[in-house]
Amino acid sequence: MDIRLETDRLILRRYREDDFDVYAAMQGDPEVARFLGGVRDLAGAREHFDKAQAHWRSKGYGKFAVEEKVSGLMVGRVGPTLHGDEPEIELGWTMARAAWGRGYATEAARLCAAWMFRALGLNEVVSFIDPANTASIRVAEKLGQIHTRDMLYDGEPLRVYAVSRSDFIGV
Repeated sequence: MDIRLETDRLILRRYREDDFDVYAAMQGDPEVARFLGGVRDLAGAREHFDKAQAHWRSKGYGKFAVEEKVSGLMVGRVGPTLHGDEPEIELGWTMARAAWGRGYATEAARLCAAWMFRALGLNEVVSFIDPANTASIRVAEKLGQIHTRDMLYDGEPLRVYAVSRSDFIGV
């Protein structure tokens, strides 16, 4: 299934093999990877990239590459995923450092959340965010997500932010 979502500035689409270099660079950037479990070397980035592709094949949904329309370059990723035994489908986002401060994370996450409500039939969209990740907390709040509870994931504290379909600040 080839899904393509668009805003005025961005395209959300499935990963392509030529996205891997940007993907690996994001995974290898200490600032980008700070809240993602740490830096991954090239082999770790490849494994993560391949798992993201497999998630699409097994679940029918997954993280989208975020492509900047003007440049045609992948500038991040956004999308739904399942983590371990967690029952909720999480909306997550990561932008390459060069794309920080442009509003791309909010723009892409808002479009993706709307798609998740519509295509996946969700009544609530959640995001698991490290309490120190103030930039992602701001994105969540711009989507209308509120802090609903705390949890541990792989022994690390996370805040759960959620928005219901009726409270979503959509596109």
